[in-house]
Amino acid sequence: MNDMRIADRAVDTHGIRIKASAVQVYYGESHAIKDVSVDILDKAVTAFIGPSGCGKSTFLRTLNRMNDTIPICKVQGSILLDGENIYDKRVDPVQLRAKVGMVFQKPNPFPKSIYDNVAYGPRIHGLTRSKAELDGIVESSLRKAALWNEVKDRLHAPGTGLSGGQQQRLCIARAVATSPEVLLMDEPCSALDPIATAQVEELIDELRSNFSVVIVTHSMQQAARVSQKTAFFHLGNLVEYGETSQIFTNPKDPRTESYITGRIG
Repeated sequence: MNDMRIADRAVDTHGIRIKASAVQVYYGESHAIKDVSVDILDKAVTAFIGPSGCGKSTFLRTLNRMNDTIPICKVQGSILLDGENIYDKRVDPVQLRAKVGMVFQKPNPFPKSIYDNVAYGPRIHGLTRSKAELDGIVESSLRKAALWNEVKDRLHAPGTGLSGGQQQRLCIARAVATSPEVLLMDEPCSALDPIATAQVEELIDELRSNFSVVIVTHSMQQAARVSQKTAFFHLGNLVEYGETSQIFTNPKDPRTESYITGRIG
């Protein structure tokens, strides 16, 4: 544990972006998430950690209603984004996912050009009125994803032709192109080599100046490096949530300490 470099940047608390209260998730008879309440801060990186199968990815997917795509999944409780209940029947999940973007474990660029990958969201949501505006969004999104200088001369080449790390940054550019308020990342570095992982981690730190970022990670070192807040999940329960430095150096719950020191996992 001593070799962990904990993100020591202060949390820039611009208030609560997402407020989850008493969230329960069921897959058929299986109770996957049990009474989880947590506040996700604006302009901060929040890491979800815990053993495999503990519910961290399931809970992440409740934050933009990705679980709606699973017929046997039932979500109870309340999740407010800027005070609005995202599970209200009047909320369009497609519009919600423009506000709460998602980057998956395995880079999944569309079988389109680099340009069209990034332009896809703004086009379907009608965010631009001209080709010049769309060009501007594509460029600014690729810049935010620290990819512009590498691809600006081949925007019409296929996105699938990029390296794994570049593909993941392209997926991040695609996610930020709709100007989301929150960016969810489900183990975004698990398929990447150490150099690409370091690039994405650096990018996550830069993105938090514009977004609220929530990252699920199996790597405690990664959570310590990139996040300001950490939530520890175990067996579907949120065991402990607090400042990252406190969770890793002075956990309050013995289960958290056991996980961090490697006794459970």
